[in-house]
Amino acid sequence: MRRTTCSLLLCLTLATPAGAQRLRDRIKELFTFGICGRELCLDGSVNAANGHGDHFLPELIAGNSSLIGFLSTAIGTAATSTPLGATGSGVTYRFVGGLPVKVTESSGPILGERAQTLGKGRFFLGASLTTANFKRFRGVPISDLDFHFAHQDVGTPGLGDPVLENDILEVRLQANLNLWVSTLFATLGLTDGLDVSVAVPLVHTSFQGRSQAQIFPFGATAVHFFSGTAAAPGLRATAATFGSATGIGDVTVRLKANFRPEESFAVAVLGDLRLPTGNEADLLGAGATAVRGIGIVSARFGDFRPHLNVGVGFRGGDQPDVAALTAGFEHPLAAWATLLVDVIGEWELGDTGTPLPGATVYQFPFLRIVQPTNIPDIRDDRIAGALGFKFRMTRGPTFVVNTLVPLSRGGLQPTITWTTGLEFNF
Repeated sequence: MRRTTCSLLLCLTLATPAGAQRLRDRIKELFTFGICGRELCLDGSVNAANGHGDHFLPELIAGNSSLIGFLSTAIGTAATSTPLGATGSGVTYRFVGGLPVKVTESSGPILGERAQTLGKGRFFLGASLTTANFKRFRGVPISDLDFHFAHQDVGTPGLGDPVLENDILEVRLQANLNLWVSTLFATLGLTDGLDVSVAVPLVHTSFQGRSQAQIFPFGATAVHFFSGTAAAPGLRATAATFGSATGIGDVTVRLKANFRPEESFAVAVLGDLRLPTGNEADLLGAGATAVRGIGIVSARFGDFRPHLNVGVGFRGGDQPDVAALTAGFEHPLAAWATLLVDVIGEWELGDTGTPLPGATVYQFPFLRIVQPTNIPDIRDDRIAGALGFKFRMTRGPTFVVNTLVPLSRGGLQPTITWTTGLEFNF
């Protein structure tokens, strides 16, 4: 408990403005080699008389631009998709004859939502620390990503004529994305059946990467190179970058209305508004307003307390709209300890997800197809399993610990996400 509090205070202390170099720009640096300062620019070919240094530039080739944008969007989405904790926890009340009466004595879920509201005038306060180190992108280790960039079509329509259009620029990339999110959240019971909640995250994002580029000439003579001359071309180049940013993330306001408060079977709805208060350029926020609506059902069968949340999330910007489902249960192990299990899923709606650029087709001197990357072309639907515990202190806060493990390959995901926190009921 003391360690959690100290970690939260440390993150608050480190909240300093990001430098002039934005974190999203760091991603592009992994595709910038030499001194010309543009992605996929070839210094050697620019300076040489042949003038072929610009033939891979993303601003000239839509597919190359889309491939770099695809990676940037995926990293940005991952950095701003940390799940929020439940709006309320601990004992809930409703007033009967002017006196507060306990509706539930359970500690409540961690990531899911139960239908019960706090009760009029009750107050819930919490703080949590979530850490994630992202390891895989659609099942592929982000320490082993390959990208293949095509040449500009400068001759006869259809790649391959002249022969130099068959040259391929390959970039092998190693990346590392770390996320620390300290969240302060509070919920107030406006009435027995209506709660309002606010969550304010403080986000620390760090990104580092290293890349190695290789030109594969198709003809007998190299016309594209990073350094040297046509007689002695340098066909390899490397790049590296590192950056971090700390600041307020996207603030969330939530409203939960309960229509059936009984613990044996309760029903509620929750509205969730996520405001674009985090800096998108520094991977601290999504850069657009997001709205979510959720239907909540919870029940009790002895000590077994299941809950089911079903909803839809509408996101702006370049993030996809999703259908969401959380199903789980809470089970008291003792008067002071509760076990919590959840399965959390998000499924992209329609074609709003992040598109992977199509394969490059070479027409001359023979038909061949080159895939843009070793990242598979699949939907970024996400399913994760959560296992957590709550330990209620005597006349003190409730200590929370939770792990979240991916159960699907969609998107950029960590091996495990850890959350610890403290909760107070008043």
